[in-house]
Amino acid sequence: MIQLTDIQRDFQVGDQQVHALRDINLQVAAGEYISIMGPSGSGKSTLLNMIGLLDQPTAGHYQLDGQDVTTLSDEQQARTRREKIGFVFQFFHLVPRLTAAQNIALPLVLAGMSEKERNKKVTQALTQMGIADRAEHRPDQLSGGQRQRVAIARATVIGPAVLLADEPTGNLDSASGIEVVKILEQLNTNGLTLLVVTHDEALGKRARRRIHMKDGLIEHDTLQNHPSLANP
Repeated sequence: MIQLTDIQRDFQVGDQQVHALRDINLQVAAGEYISIMGPSGSGKSTLLNMIGLLDQPTAGHYQLDGQDVTTLSDEQQARTRREKIGFVFQFFHLVPRLTAAQNIALPLVLAGMSEKERNKKVTQALTQMGIADRAEHRPDQLSGGQRQRVAIARATVIGPAVLLADEPTGNLDSASGIEVVKILEQLNTNGLTLLVVTHDEALGKRARRRIHMKDGLIEHDTLQNHPSLANP
């Protein structure tokens, strides 16, 4: 499903060239659950942004579902990103003035879906996330865990094949974090490919496959010996 070949990403910072990603070769099969770990500055988020088409490699090729997306125009990449990839971030990135339901509906509006169909999908998403009673609440009226559920619903309402989560529990208390992890893992059980960047060792160990990065390189890529949905 995802194939990165000899990916490099360089940044110019003043007079210094920073090698954020170096010779990354990675294959991800549909339905995998992968954690990406490593110290700050190791390239974790840069790798996630590359997979999510939020950033472009300096060199190398990225194939998604057999298509070399590095050769696509900006418009084509945006459409591919909208249709196939969902994002969940540490700080939610919800629109403050919109309700939970309106935030979730945003990708459907961009996709040109009719209001009737949008309302149906948003209601289903709110129910699936257990926040149907918070549909008309704005983000500042929701707890951190509820905001992250809204963010997950928004990321998945259009039915992407891949969900990329960057520190999804980093801004939550432990109880809310566990609830969010279980939601993400249920989505994975239902067939969604899940890649999670995290500093949380316990969360990283839950994934079936674990990638550890250092200095822009994949240092280790290992399969876990325990089931991915182990109890926290």
